Amino acid sequence: MKKLPIGIQTFENLIQEGYYYVDKTHFIHQLTSQGKYYFLSRPRRFGKSLLVSTIKAAYQGKKDLFQGLYLEENWEWDTSHPVLHISFGSGVLHSVQDLHIRFTAILESHEREYNFIVHDNDLRERFLKVIYTLYEQYGRRVVILVDEYDKPILDSIENIDTAVAIREELKNYYSVIKDADPYIQFVLITGVSKFSKVSLFSGLNNLEDITLDKKLSTLCGYTQDELETVFADLLEDVDLKQVRLWYNGYNWSGREVYNPFDILLYLKSKEFSSYWFETGTPSFLIKLLYSGQYCIPDMENLTAGEEIVGSFDLENITAETLLFQAGYLAIAHFEQIGSFRRYTLTYPNMEVKSSLNNAILSTLAQDRLAKTRNQSHLIDALLSNDLDSLKDIFHAFFASIPHDWYRKNQLAGYEAYYASIVYCYFAALGLDVQAEESTNKGRLDLCIRFQGRVYIIEFKVVELTGEGATLEQIKSRGYAEKFAGREVYLIGVEFSSAERNVVGFEWERVSV
Repeated sequence: MKKLPIGIQTFENLIQEGYYYVDKTHFIHQLTSQGKYYFLSRPRRFGKSLLVSTIKAAYQGKKDLFQGLYLEENWEWDTSHPVLHISFGSGVLHSVQDLHIRFTAILESHEREYNFIVHDNDLRERFLKVIYTLYEQYGRRVVILVDEYDKPILDSIENIDTAVAIREELKNYYSVIKDADPYIQFVLITGVSKFSKVSLFSGLNNLEDITLDKKLSTLCGYTQDELETVFADLLEDVDLKQVRLWYNGYNWSGREVYNPFDILLYLKSKEFSSYWFETGTPSFLIKLLYSGQYCIPDMENLTAGEEIVGSFDLENITAETLLFQAGYLAIAHFEQIGSFRRYTLTYPNMEVKSSLNNAILSTLAQDRLAKTRNQSHLIDALLSNDLDSLKDIFHAFFASIPHDWYRKNQLAGYEAYYASIVYCYFAALGLDVQAEESTNKGRLDLCIRFQGRVYIIEFKVVELTGEGATLEQIKSRGYAEKFAGREVYLIGVEFSSAERNVVGFEWERVSV
């Protein structure tokens, strides 16, 4: 039996050591035969490094590694090219000086590999000389592969001055690619984020962004067909419906795909867990969500334009853009009307939805034991359909949030805040919770489906709307009508921004 390539990023090792491999080499043929300069953005742990390594092996003429793959019969194996493989993926860079040290080491490693030495203290000029020397020495144009191009910037994203300084230094390096065009065969630059060409790739106007290219949407990640074909011998007794619910759903204007890291770890253990999410803590993102007073339930169905799914600059970072580029939101629908491109974004799957909401809760409710206890009580109340106990449980949600948080934030005066906390508790448990037809960000309803029952919750802040009549508002809006024939419960919850907690609670079962 083949081995699962968990964490394997080198194509040569993967093939020679007998790992499973999903053949993506037809995409490599398509890219190299139709263009020269490419940029690709994908979230972490999505196979970008393996893609870069595969392209490197092809250009180095290692035909024996491609036996049985598409590229074996669709590549000019008689011609090889020198390859500059630049990766900023390992370690953490805290300063421009750290970046100088890392890039110097990268250039020196290539000089040793190709048996020459370039003397120049100016790293930009040294980079250019390395490219030219390779071209002169081997008589063939150079392939440049830049992996995790943006990681030095993201390492310092919470320190804007340092991040900007590192960005400007990287911009100086990347500008070499334009000047070296006569000596270059092919370029692929990959990363997580998508900074604008003006801010980072100034002058490289022919860099083709394939991030949202529908034809290349499955370049990284596994499709459902690939999962069921390549890993067929591991799928006995596997509930594929649950696997799709947990891990599928990433989308870049094409077909949905799985994150390889997630699905490989699941196939190894056959246990559902948040494998991908746990590889990175989105602390900076969560800070952005709260500093911008975002309504968390809105992320369930977020309408976005080109400015959100497109590039961003350090001086203008929005939570929505980071959510999409980092993989916490995926494209659910796309339409173009005239010149306007409109996207609908949502969580890709249960893992991301539950894990992100749990992380948000952990940031707010710093008492982790209290948070876990509240979640346990919530599950018990739903299992027994004990709605009378929900008032005390909701009260405990907000009681676990430190008072110092309220002192530093104004968000708690709005209904969206209370709706967000309750939403996060349900969503963090992996329950089917959705933000239903909201009239505006101050009046949000939540709908929870659980064991055949439907719970519709309406929130009010009494200082804004007065007390009472919450259930009547739900009835007047007709939310229950869409669940005809189901067991439906209406729940009205009133909060006080002065008390910072629940002050009113009522529920009713309705027949529709």
